Amino acid sequence: MHKWLVVFIAIVLPWPALATQLAISVAIPPLKVAEYHRPYVAAWIEDKDHIVAANLAVWYDVRKADNEGTKWLKDLRQWWRRSGRDTPMPVDGVSGATRPAGQHRLNLASGSPPLGNLPPGRYELVVEAAREVGGREVLRLPFAWPVDPRTPLSVHGKDELGLVTLDIIP
Repeated sequence: MHKWLVVFIAIVLPWPALATQLAISVAIPPLKVAEYHRPYVAAWIEDKDHIVAANLAVWYDVRKADNEGTKWLKDLRQWWRRSGRDTPMPVDGVSGATRPAGQHRLNLASGSPPLGNLPPGRYELVVEAAREVGGREVLRLPFAWPVDPRTPLSVHGKDELGLVTLDIIP
């Protein structure tokens, strides 16, 4: 009679179907002004202590020679104070050109840059817009991470931002 020793080795890998998705929609409203400039926009996630957990997007004038567009990033005051001054630009997957008026979407997955491995907790999605010869606006959407049900959240800006929605899909 033979005796067999059976060894099972379990390798734990992230399961793609279980990755949580963040779908963020940012509306930039058309403005009827004499001198229109596309806004600089930053989107990030802060923890309960207002510490930046992830920079999601920074839209600025990336076409200017010698990285000249970065000098106006400090006009995104909250983002600049919390994270921007210590973030070398451009950041792959985060930095991008300014956007025209209209609806713009970011689709992010947990475990992937720029979202990374966000630990469970209470957070806020923060979206800030600033425009040359224009105004500045900051919107905040609180959310829990991870979530059980599909959770759509939204807030509407007054001037520089329109409707901002956050759809968390477990």
